[in-house]
Amino acid sequence: MKNIILIITDTFRFDNLKNFKERSVSTPALDDFAQKRAVSIENFYTGSFPTIPHRTDLASGKLGWINYGWQSIHQSSSNHIAQLLNKKGYNTQLICDCPHLFRSDFNDGFEAAFCHRGQEGDKPLLHLNDEIKQVMPDKKTRQSPAYKGHPLVDQHRWMNRYFQNEAETFMSLTAGTTVRWLEENYRAEPFFLWTDFFDPHEPWDPPEYLVEKYDPDYEGTPMLHPNYGRADDYTFGELKNLWAHYAAEAELVDRYIGRILQKIDDLRLWQDTIVIITSDHGHSLGEHNCTGKSNINDNDDRYWPLYPEISRVPFLIAGGDIPGGQQLDLMAQPIDILPTAGELASVSLEPEEKLEGKSFADQLIKGQNRHRELTVSGSYINPEKSIEQANTPFIVSEEGWGYVPVGSEGSRELYNLQNDPLAENNIAGTNKELVSNLHNRFISYLHEMGAGDDFLSLWE
Repeated sequence: MKNIILIITDTFRFDNLKNFKERSVSTPALDDFAQKRAVSIENFYTGSFPTIPHRTDLASGKLGWINYGWQSIHQSSSNHIAQLLNKKGYNTQLICDCPHLFRSDFNDGFEAAFCHRGQEGDKPLLHLNDEIKQVMPDKKTRQSPAYKGHPLVDQHRWMNRYFQNEAETFMSLTAGTTVRWLEENYRAEPFFLWTDFFDPHEPWDPPEYLVEKYDPDYEGTPMLHPNYGRADDYTFGELKNLWAHYAAEAELVDRYIGRILQKIDDLRLWQDTIVIITSDHGHSLGEHNCTGKSNINDNDDRYWPLYPEISRVPFLIAGGDIPGGQQLDLMAQPIDILPTAGELASVSLEPEEKLEGKSFADQLIKGQNRHRELTVSGSYINPEKSIEQANTPFIVSEEGWGYVPVGSEGSRELYNLQNDPLAENNIAGTNKELVSNLHNRFISYLHEMGAGDDFLSLWE
């Protein structure tokens, strides 16, 4: 049996590595990994959105968004990747700075679990003698949840003592703990290590000297956190600076993933280890006139489909017999990771619930491009409640079509992703038969995955 190292980032866009719109993010470590050692799956889309639903799909091998939303993994499935591997003799460790993993009981399945605290409003240690400063104008940032009248961006900067140097960033801390763990445990084979970076999730607060690389002429208030609403609430300069903060933080994520990859190399683990790097979702940074990943803004009454800047994510895999330096156009989703990793690691999993994901291990070894015919990215919607402002599904067919059953203004949308990868030119009006066909395929998919009648009624 081979070791398995799973590295998850939060909010890392696919086009950070592809630069579709000529907004170039510096990612030398991941670029080198993809070119020399890994296979890159070019059409990997999130399944259940956002943070915890995605990780539940991955850990359980079962699709969640059509049946439930954000909740404890214990409520969602009796499958847990770490528990399944424990039973096969694996040593299991979780290292993260994503506060939601512990809150949703993911740590319960591991022999050991460690979290660097303080992300996104997490409060490990108060210091109320010190003032909570206003970091951004209220109208430019997300307002809930508030603490003592302050939004998340103020809470985050205050809780983390307004750090200004790279060594204190969460990327540095989480990577450092991972490197230490590898040095202290690499002989304890087989092992399963899950490292979870919450970055580049907002607030985006890398040292400002790194931001200046992407936006050297900006002189206004630093834009650290989006409004989860309309992009035109920002000036052109503010929107560019918002992206620059995101880009600088994404660059740091790349840098510290590189530290982990270097340690795997130092310890000569590649032949006996499967290494997976992926993300849960991306983020809108002006596309579709959106800044955020979901609509929680009182000044925006649109639906927010899971357009490609949100739903399409990187997926890089290496180690063992996987031939490096390849790009495969096959389509896959998070529920496929558990059976794929198990097969590649030569471990016979015995899940308590049947896996809904399908292994693409054979395609990786043989360089084949066929797996799924359709991917569907979605967010749970309670059928008894209004779906106004909801995140609505984004469907991708292997022919390269992107379909939205409920678009931003409520009508169906269609995109040719082969020449429009960020889904900016809606061509539904001149392709009604194709739209109808894709909608029928979407409904058939929901039936196949066991959606109930009430949930189906939202889309039929």
